[in-house]
Amino acid sequence: MIDLVIGALKAIVIVLLVLNLTGVLLWFERKGSALIQDRIGANRAAVFGVGRRLGLPNLGLVNTLMADPLKLFTKQDFVPDGADHFLHGLAPFLALFPILITFAVVPIGDVLEIGSQTINLQAAHLDVAALYLLAALGISVYGLALGGWASNNRWSLLGGIRATAQMISYELALGLAFLSVIVTYGTLDLQQICRIQGGVWFGWLPRWGILVEPVSFLLLLTAGMAESKRVPFDVPEAESELVAGYFTEYSGGKQAVFMMTDFAEVVLVAVLITLFFFGGWQVPWLYRDGFHFPGPHGAFLRLPNYAIAILQIVSFWVKTVFFCAFQILVRWTLPRFRYDQLMQFGWKGLVPVGLLNLMVTALVVVLFGARY
Repeated sequence: MIDLVIGALKAIVIVLLVLNLTGVLLWFERKGSALIQDRIGANRAAVFGVGRRLGLPNLGLVNTLMADPLKLFTKQDFVPDGADHFLHGLAPFLALFPILITFAVVPIGDVLEIGSQTINLQAAHLDVAALYLLAALGISVYGLALGGWASNNRWSLLGGIRATAQMISYELALGLAFLSVIVTYGTLDLQQICRIQGGVWFGWLPRWGILVEPVSFLLLLTAGMAESKRVPFDVPEAESELVAGYFTEYSGGKQAVFMMTDFAEVVLVAVLITLFFFGGWQVPWLYRDGFHFPGPHGAFLRLPNYAIAILQIVSFWVKTVFFCAFQILVRWTLPRFRYDQLMQFGWKGLVPVGLLNLMVTALVVVLFGARY
């Protein structure tokens, strides 16, 4: 019973962290795009003028984290004539739910030992967690397809078809990147993948996956951004062509859920990059007993278990937020692909590179046993 309670609490905490991070990313995107385009951005709203009285700068946090969510979730829920009311309401949650459940298997730290109690900083431990991630990502397309079809709008249907084609196409490249990583590490366990990346090479260089599988890193980053359907891969929405794509006929809270799905996917891509290529919760030169600094006279700093766990959690989220910010900067830097360019880039570019990378990885592992 205690294990169930602890597991439920861990799952709730991780989901709340992800949902709150989506709001922060929306704020970062607004202010980041304003800086890139030499604008001020949202900075006017305040709560009873408290910030101004205290002399605090208003950076648009009130607009993004309070005013806009309140506005969206209190708007009228409009459903067009002829639409399927049940599927129209179900689609946004079918899009968001598969993304949220993937975070259940994400380890944000190693096993924490407090007295006789052992706590795995992972909501649900699965030996085949990498396959679970692929399966969950594969069903997220249903929400977008149903949203476009159930709206009884041709533009929405076209956006849903584009989203389905794009996600299915780039899932293949994403799966090939996963396979190369799995062959390299020799395990499907995400916690074990993080542990394997511990330690150093040459006495100082962290053993992170980016040094072993750089091609898989580029594949996963590119295909992951395509899966999140954001510029330069935002063809399913393409507001200049399709009004708003698959959620043209959505308003209020349902539209907000679709927007949350996009940012949750950004977080998931950043989490996957962190887990597979940047050590996950690993901190350079930090071991189970403390820091072992490199050098001929490397110092040693012993730390208690709880301090090591805190450092691991902070390390994981710092890396994740960095790659979230990177994706947002790319979104406001590159132009959108045309639809034919998008599909050619996936099938004629990423898929052949992914297959070649997988074959080379498998050959190296067979010949040299190079599983770290």
